Amino acid sequence: MPVTKLERVVITVADLDQAAGLFRDGLGLDVGPAQRFSDAPWNALLGLDPSTLMRTADIGFREEVLKLAAFDPPGAPYPELRASNDPWFEHVALVAGDIQAVWSHLEKTGPETVTAGGPVLLPPNTGNVTAFKFRDSEGHPLELIAFPQGVGDPRWQQGGAGIRGFDHTAITVSDLERSLAFYTGLLGMRVGGRSLNQGPEQDRLDGLSGCLVNVVALQPLSQLTPHVELLYYRSPPSRASVMPPHANDVASVRQVHKVDDLPTLVRRLKSDGAVFVSDGLVSLADGGSGATVRDPDGHMIVLLD
Repeated sequence: MPVTKLERVVITVADLDQAAGLFRDGLGLDVGPAQRFSDAPWNALLGLDPSTLMRTADIGFREEVLKLAAFDPPGAPYPELRASNDPWFEHVALVAGDIQAVWSHLEKTGPETVTAGGPVLLPPNTGNVTAFKFRDSEGHPLELIAFPQGVGDPRWQQGGAGIRGFDHTAITVSDLERSLAFYTGLLGMRVGGRSLNQGPEQDRLDGLSGCLVNVVALQPLSQLTPHVELLYYRSPPSRASVMPPHANDVASVRQVHKVDDLPTLVRRLKSDGAVFVSDGLVSLADGGSGATVRDPDGHMIVLLD
């Protein structure tokens, strides 16, 4: 019944061509051709009108899947007031072989920076990783990350100087124990690591002051990466929760997970009072089925059999 694999992460965008350009021109990644379609069952899965049109493009990695999706009709733009500890915050951490070289190239495209002064080396309790946070032109947060020898998935030590894949998607949570109960108790993920991040390096990384952040890595049953990371900001506290974004809102980012025995998991989620975006189990055009729920903080999770 547990989640077995983080199948992909989907980022809603307003301008698909512009969003794809950042990954292609700024980060040197392959971007697949845009696909335009309307899929009533999939729209039902996302809680959208059956006639909603979608344009999508896949970002090319060796193993991971990152998808950009633009909707017609579109939803709300990314909120103008935004920070690293927003309740709707979710980013994708892109692994760089040479993070300084990747950033130097990306910098020429003029992204909105979150981290001041370039990539920052984090303290030993974080694994001595180097990281840098920025936003695309629509406001989506992204992270560059580089791992030293012996830290993280061993495959991140292989490849060239550019982007080698994405390691995780990170979300802000308001109650760590409640979120752990949901992700481990209901979805069956396992805790892969914990750290308490603080100090001037973390402040600079997040563009905040006085950071004290619990970071918990949650791994699906059958993979080390990509995985989900919980970010619990003890300080500074997140702003009050707002209505979570709809799937066609630009602030919407979705985890898409493969599940062993989805009907049983759906029944368990319903009995636990989980908030469903879809009307329970949805039969999809490819013959499979899916369901979409929100975690305790409103982050959208698509579950597929």
